[in-house]
Amino acid sequence: MAIFLGIDGGGSKTTCVLGDDRSILATATTGPSNIVRVGERPAREALQQAIREVCAAAQIEPAQITRACVGLAGADRRDVSEAVQRIVTELVPGTVEVVGDMAIAFEAAFDSGPGVIVISGTGSIAYGRTVTGQTARAGGWGFQVSDEGSGQWIGRTAVSSVLRAQDEDEAAPTVLAMGILKTWGLRTLDELIRSANGTPAPDFSDLFLPVLSAADAGDPVARTVLTEAGIELARLAKIVIGRIFLEESRVPVAASGGVFQNSTLVRQVFYNSLRSEYPNASVSSAVVEPVDGALALARKRPTAAGGVSAG
Repeated sequence: MAIFLGIDGGGSKTTCVLGDDRSILATATTGPSNIVRVGERPAREALQQAIREVCAAAQIEPAQITRACVGLAGADRRDVSEAVQRIVTELVPGTVEVVGDMAIAFEAAFDSGPGVIVISGTGSIAYGRTVTGQTARAGGWGFQVSDEGSGQWIGRTAVSSVLRAQDEDEAAPTVLAMGILKTWGLRTLDELIRSANGTPAPDFSDLFLPVLSAADAGDPVARTVLTEAGIELARLAKIVIGRIFLEESRVPVAASGGVFQNSTLVRQVFYNSLRSEYPNASVSSAVVEPVDGALALARKRPTAAGGVSAG
């Protein structure tokens, strides 16, 4: 029996799923494995731990895996893809394919069909493909210069918004400010300023959850940050649609990533903003699980002609 492995290597967690031709055998989740963000040693530990755990749950050995597909941000860089392939092949002797996170999310959402996938997790990106194979992307250039609407962007924007609010009104810190301080183990806004501007920079994506909590409590600054995130993510989708889907009567659109998964407000703003300009956008209400696409790609076997066929 052929065994297939799909891995979604994210900046905050690694999700792993094992399956045969038709069914899911086991799943596992470990720490982050995005080499660009965490480095090769932590990525190795997270990836290999995920493989061992999912195989143990299915009561098989990694050597029994026929084919694996790993999706992660930065896979278009040769050094990243080669490093991940080395790490995985230390345990998995079968074929190992390393692709971008947008590739596995797109596969999970649309299989071989057309559409636009917008991902917002630690980072963000939009990617589209037409029925004729024309592609376009927007965003995803790294958290220091891009990744609008992502967890990193939300955290960074939340800090600057808290400080702006303090400039405008020196009253007691808001719910959002207190949540940020607690998350980073700080006591005052002066400490927050020093930490936010420190070297190395702190992980702003850690602040996504306190932003969510503050927004749920009605904090207007937190709600504004999430609203802006939804608008920015819709803007990425609009760029892709405008480049390759202008002649289409219907454009399938799907969303993926922890920001979409956890924030109803971001999803609502994203939908409303996108549909206001492109009413032909058909936005799926379900948030896509990229690891499902990784497993689907692993199941597609190379053919003699060099293409792929369904496993």
